[in-house]
Amino acid sequence: MAKHLYKLGKLAANNSKKIIGGSLLILLVIAIIAMNLGSNFSEDMSIPGSESEKALHLIKKEFPSNTSQVQLVFNAPENKTLDSEEINNVITDTLKVIKENDNHIVSVASPLELGNINKDKNIGYAIVTYNVAADKVSEKSKKNIIENIEHIRDAGIQTELSGDVSFSEMEIGGITEVIGVIVAFVILAITFISLLAAGLPIITAVIGLAIGIFLIMIGTNYLDITSVSITLAAMLGLAVGIDYALFIMTRFRQQRKEGYSVQESVAIANGTAGSAVVFAGITVIIALLGLSVAKIPFLTMMGLSAALCVLFAIFIAIIVVPAFLGLVGHKVGPDRKNSFLSKLIKSDKKQTTPDRWGNFVAKRPWEVAFIGIALLSIIAIPIFHMELALPDNGSKSEETTERRAYDLLTKAYGPGHLSTLIVAAKTSSETTNPQVALSDTIEELSGLSNVKNVSPAIPGPSGELYLISITPETGASDSETKDLVDDIREKAKTLEKSEQLKLMVTGTTAVNIDISQKLSDALPIFALLIIGFSFILLVLVFRSILVPLKAVLGFLLSLGATLGFTVFVIQDGNLIDLFGFPIVNPVLSFLPVIVIGILFGLAMDYEVFLVSRMREVFTHTGDAREAVLAGMRDSGGVVTAAGLIMISVFTGFMLAPDPIIKAMGFSLTFGVLFDAFVVRMAIVPAVMIIMGEASWYLPKWLDKLLPNLDIEGESFIKEIERK
Repeated sequence: MAKHLYKLGKLAANNSKKIIGGSLLILLVIAIIAMNLGSNFSEDMSIPGSESEKALHLIKKEFPSNTSQVQLVFNAPENKTLDSEEINNVITDTLKVIKENDNHIVSVASPLELGNINKDKNIGYAIVTYNVAADKVSEKSKKNIIENIEHIRDAGIQTELSGDVSFSEMEIGGITEVIGVIVAFVILAITFISLLAAGLPIITAVIGLAIGIFLIMIGTNYLDITSVSITLAAMLGLAVGIDYALFIMTRFRQQRKEGYSVQESVAIANGTAGSAVVFAGITVIIALLGLSVAKIPFLTMMGLSAALCVLFAIFIAIIVVPAFLGLVGHKVGPDRKNSFLSKLIKSDKKQTTPDRWGNFVAKRPWEVAFIGIALLSIIAIPIFHMELALPDNGSKSEETTERRAYDLLTKAYGPGHLSTLIVAAKTSSETTNPQVALSDTIEELSGLSNVKNVSPAIPGPSGELYLISITPETGASDSETKDLVDDIREKAKTLEKSEQLKLMVTGTTAVNIDISQKLSDALPIFALLIIGFSFILLVLVFRSILVPLKAVLGFLLSLGATLGFTVFVIQDGNLIDLFGFPIVNPVLSFLPVIVIGILFGLAMDYEVFLVSRMREVFTHTGDAREAVLAGMRDSGGVVTAAGLIMISVFTGFMLAPDPIIKAMGFSLTFGVLFDAFVVRMAIVPAVMIIMGEASWYLPKWLDKLLPNLDIEGESFIKEIERK
């Protein structure tokens, strides 16, 4: 592969303007297509085949509906009530105007008409019903409601929005993400001591990311892709795009320092570092595609979307980055000693930071290894009581109208009001007296623990299906609600035999519980596949048994610490104010699977770039200690910079207001922190110093069987040097 990448790099360097122009033209064409088609993101997070999903399809078949609702939640001014004539007139008049301004609204109903005003008579909600599905409600329709409720607010009545239609859109590319990119630029400027060199990885990463994002937008018109997918893709695509360009540019500058021409340096950098980039990128892609193991459609599409952006990050790194270097490489080489930054940043020290840290670890390997392992093990402890759930409006920021509506409804009717369970009761030919059976069933369900209320059965048109609503005492994310779902399903087995009624639990709360359970069940299988794959892969790369074993155990440490710290903050509520989480919540149900996939890919990136240099030196010298020091000296700096860039980009997403984006950004930020700086830069060199030459042991019979993966292209470099 190195030879082909060498030729590709030279071709790109010699045809810089054509390559850059062609990539921008491709971006423009894809952007135009995406803009013309628009995007059609799906928010379907269901699991085909689950009991809740089967029941949902059965209900939709019996009660066909293509409508959606918006709830206008009201909180009366102090010393006033919602049933007063003055306030009721304001609400009724506004609802009338809202209906008249939108042909898609089929009905409106005030709190007084619905009879839902709470016992204190200060909180209630109106319902606006559309004749289209929630995702088909236009921005114009939303604007109609938002503008008109200002009349109600002007009357001193707090008015918030909830229901099927979302009024708080997920933002991509906000100010917080820009801050992350700016921090990455500063890190690159310090690393390269050049503003131009610092800007190139960001420019090329943005080109690759933009192509990937526009392709995902096009794909939403043909595939069910959630809006979370594009966020994850943007987060990962931007981070790896910058890092991959960093790796190639670092090698380019090394070749320039050794006296090679710009074109030759580009070609060699592409053949060596480019090979490592391709290998690392493919590893990340495989990990992302591995998300399909859970057999959950929305999770599979998340993995595919992110993998697409990583794929284009690879293409840009090995094609467009060499083109840019061929064009301006003479301005970003290490010989720019008189530049403004070179004077500002003193770099004439005899020992670099990686040198000093490497020597420190080499002198105290046992202490460093013990402290690192103990630290991550302690941080990982909370993982043993991790609870998984999908977020609801209660997890959103208090700045959103949905969160304020959630708080008002909870205050008025209790947390169970927003976690209603729907039981579909289907009769059969063996059901002798359906009404008696239904009455007995409702009585049995009412006697279950944590049940606040059970509604009368609503018959369907066929007379064979009935709907029973159960209101729990607790909220949708509480473990007691999950226990209630389990209790209903257990009770259903008994009732099916005695009453000849088939009972199935569904509703948003039950669907979310099933998704969380499915993801929890898939987690061990996915983790084992990832760990097994990484071990085999690293045995091939490093031709060693202990180095891959150490890498896998290190990955488990960083993974445990990441999820443990996530539980400690998000679920247990420690430091939530510091990190800006609005409320204590269970861990996002698909977060552990995503963290395993992405953190594995990034961990292997850092392992390859750090340890491959150690292996090269050990192969040449046979000195295990010197190999570790050389790896820290030559690759420690680039791994440090890459880790800091990842952290800065992920932190930008962590600062976003949306709870899903924030949770993903938070976990990945600390995942990279733990893996890059504690595991790869501390525990790995310490353990390898302790193991000495044994690190590189591989049975001879196995050595003969394994193919030689020269991912750094060292044999290729020797061939060039001979020529």
